[in-house]
Amino acid sequence: MRRSFWQRFFSPITLFLWAFRIVVILAILVGSFRTLTAGKYAGDQWIDVIVFGLSQGSIYALIALGYTMVYGILRMINFAHGEIFMSGAYTAYFVAAAFLSSGFLNRNPVVSLLVVIAVAMATSTAIALLVERIAYRPLRRAPRLVPLISAIGASFFLQYTFRGFFGAGFQAYPDWNVLKGEVVLAGIGVLRTQAVAIVGALFLMTVLYLFVMRTKTGTAMRAVSEDMEVAAMMGIDVDRIIVITFGVGAAAAGAAGVLYALVFRQVWFFMGFVPGIKAFTAAVLGGIGNIPGAMVGGIFLGLIESAGPILFLDGLGIPSPNQLKDVIAFVMLVMVLIFRPTGILGERLATKKA
Repeated sequence: MRRSFWQRFFSPITLFLWAFRIVVILAILVGSFRTLTAGKYAGDQWIDVIVFGLSQGSIYALIALGYTMVYGILRMINFAHGEIFMSGAYTAYFVAAAFLSSGFLNRNPVVSLLVVIAVAMATSTAIALLVERIAYRPLRRAPRLVPLISAIGASFFLQYTFRGFFGAGFQAYPDWNVLKGEVVLAGIGVLRTQAVAIVGALFLMTVLYLFVMRTKTGTAMRAVSEDMEVAAMMGIDVDRIIVITFGVGAAAAGAAGVLYALVFRQVWFFMGFVPGIKAFTAAVLGGIGNIPGAMVGGIFLGLIESAGPILFLDGLGIPSPNQLKDVIAFVMLVMVLIFRPTGILGERLATKKA
């Protein structure tokens, strides 16, 4: 037994992983120390970076809920979820543009924003249900690789369908006059679009969490997630619960699309790819299949992606550290999974579910 332990400890893979951990941790500590002691960035700049990270991370978390809910029940990754996010934001753009041209947008800013979000949520939900019915349901009992390929195909289909209908160019999201400028919260100036994104995402995540944890349908969803066959034997309509799961996750993604457009001010047919990958990363970081984990993972990823390049890399003398934000995000994913393979709040899955 002792020999086996030492053989495992001194294996090339184990040594490489430990060396990788040590190098990354030293780089983070040294870079952060040099950045903070250099005095190059004022406190206000750090606050701006953190607020932007919170707004971005809240959006990632809202999208990640769709990934983690579908995985929790079907044990599959819905790689078309990024395009479902895109479809809601893109369709709602035309409603917002019509409101702007008629003057309704700024005469009734709250009503117009709620209508735009409702349109985005309805569009994303309708497309998600069609994808589930056409691309996923017939393959539910197939080997796992088959629905994964189907999901990738659905992703490309949605991307190029929207490109064909609406063109390959960027569309600038309309301005709400009421969302221009800053609002002061606890003495901190926050852009109003970022404040709306943070508050809106947190509100929607809270509603979704309460829906899953406190309602009869949410209890059924958790039962199906635990064991689909036993849940069916207990009288739960599994197909209905799966449809509701896709619909709820898609509605959250549609709302996230509008919040994303308010912060970044543009939409296009390919806008769902990168946020979709980041949201999937957030779901894995938090513990795939775990709803609170998706929320924590999204906010954590947004903060790391926003503050990490400056905090970790600027002190190491790396030019243009912000161009490496994606590298920072995925390195942090690798680090978290090395130390905790199940994610931040994830639990070890049974062999049947893994």
